[in-house]
Amino acid sequence: MARRAGGHQFLEKAKELLVSAKTAKEVRQAQAVILPLEFNMSLEQTSAITGISRNWVNQLRNEFIHASGIVQNNKSHGGRHRENMSPADEATFLAPFIEKAKVGGMLVVSEIKDALQAKLGRTVALASVYNLLHRNDWRKLVPDKRHPKSDPEAQEAFKKTPGNTLRD
Repeated sequence: MARRAGGHQFLEKAKELLVSAKTAKEVRQAQAVILPLEFNMSLEQTSAITGISRNWVNQLRNEFIHASGIVQNNKSHGGRHRENMSPADEATFLAPFIEKAKVGGMLVVSEIKDALQAKLGRTVALASVYNLLHRNDWRKLVPDKRHPKSDPEAQEAFKKTPGNTLRD
């Protein structure tokens, strides 16, 4: 047995839309709300009357309900559903470690992991720490291709390849 349609608070607004509708979509949208509420029709019966599929009837109903502004949609797609801390809390948590790294110290992930576990009161995976750092724009620095104190002239002098001594 099908569920009874909800949304009686939208019935008056749907009737107003039915009277003032200028497009076929607006008429169908109003019908998708009015028919199930006024005449206790299922979505299948409403789709047979309006000439559109059951899924489109449902979509038009939802679109009308969300556009009416009476009910706020609390469901949101995407986002951080299982976050440990808010983004602001994460930034304040990482601030001392980042400042220490800017002064010249190294950013030690194991220290951050220990501090994070102490703050949250449970164990945390190492990947979670790296994700936290990545969300806060920390990037792993790649070493230079050569040492800053290297001397190219001394390296050339040290090479073991002899000059053209064998050839005349």
